[in-house]
Amino acid sequence: MIDEPQDMSLDTTIPDAVRRFCALEAAYADPLTHEALFVEAMREIVAWHIERSPWYGRFACENGIRPDTLRCLDAVLHMPPVHAAFFKAHEIRSIRREQAVAHLTSSGTTGQKTQMFFDEFTLGGARRMVDRVMQARGVWSDAPAHYLVNGYEPFEGLTVGTSNTNQYLMRYAPVAETFWTLRHVGGGRHEFDPFGATSALERWAQGATPVRLIGFPAYLHFLLERWRDTGHPPVKLPPGSLVVFGGGWKGQADKAIPREVLQAYIERQLGIPGERVVETYGSVEHSIPYVDCRAHHLHQPTWSRVVVRDLKTLRPVPDGTPGFLSFVSPYITSAPAHSIVMGDLAVRHPAGECVCGDHPTPWFEVLGRAGMSANRSCAAAAAELLKGHNGGEEGL
Repeated sequence: MIDEPQDMSLDTTIPDAVRRFCALEAAYADPLTHEALFVEAMREIVAWHIERSPWYGRFACENGIRPDTLRCLDAVLHMPPVHAAFFKAHEIRSIRREQAVAHLTSSGTTGQKTQMFFDEFTLGGARRMVDRVMQARGVWSDAPAHYLVNGYEPFEGLTVGTSNTNQYLMRYAPVAETFWTLRHVGGGRHEFDPFGATSALERWAQGATPVRLIGFPAYLHFLLERWRDTGHPPVKLPPGSLVVFGGGWKGQADKAIPREVLQAYIERQLGIPGERVVETYGSVEHSIPYVDCRAHHLHQPTWSRVVVRDLKTLRPVPDGTPGFLSFVSPYITSAPAHSIVMGDLAVRHPAGECVCGDHPTPWFEVLGRAGMSANRSCAAAAAELLKGHNGGEEGL
């Protein structure tokens, strides 16, 4: 199904409260500080999508969603969300196709692909938000860095969201040299290159330029496991090196190891301390950035509200109760993904339970994937490439 606005005369001016809320500068403001503005912005964005997306207009009507009833935070958070998986089978837009400045997909070479279109307001706002949370995490640097990217090497026409994200992450330190571990081998296909990755890291370890390792954690884990099994000696990467994980384990979830164990591998075999390992969470269906604090907890940023929902009713559950991870934010004008439920199980914690002392916002733990086999992501597709270097079920 393709769904887009039918009325070409609709005003394209971004609603005032939406614009003001998304322009807030502090990456981690106390949620109570801007609660009234958040509710007003959500009321405006719901009306925006009802008016512009025929599908969401029907969805809202069938589920009793009316902008005039969204007068408090509780009403907004109890509003029925849209499943992220829905965007894997349908092209849903609240803008005309010619208004889209970016088109991204969530999967790589196999599996269902989420088709998400972004207008200038949505894409620009999401990028500003990423910049602010990365600045708060201390990732910005004026010093050049080498990049080992555990992700898809770009080629003309590649729309995979994680590739776009990885390229954007390279703006936080000037690029000296880049090596993509998922090499493009023609025909839109990629192959994992552990030998090239090893050679690049060995060479960079001999210099003084910091190294940044970004992308899927499964690939870095596999590389370090191979080093251990083959007796490859550790390397000491230059001071200032760091790791930024993104994309998740997804298709390799059964082989995922605890964060603390992977950090120990990284410190022992690459010389990068745990505080220089940064975890992120995000998706092409929801581009608000979630970046861990010094205690490695994923905090709610200013521009979103994190909700964990009951597995049956999808109603919000109390902190500490596992359920489906869900996000609510007025940031997106291009598609009705302003209240979305993911395929991940999670638990939310109040701000006071984090020892970092940096962010006065709640945080969440991802407990695992709850989707069906068809609910694949770019990380799941990448995992297919990894199997070829694992001997099927062996290895990681």
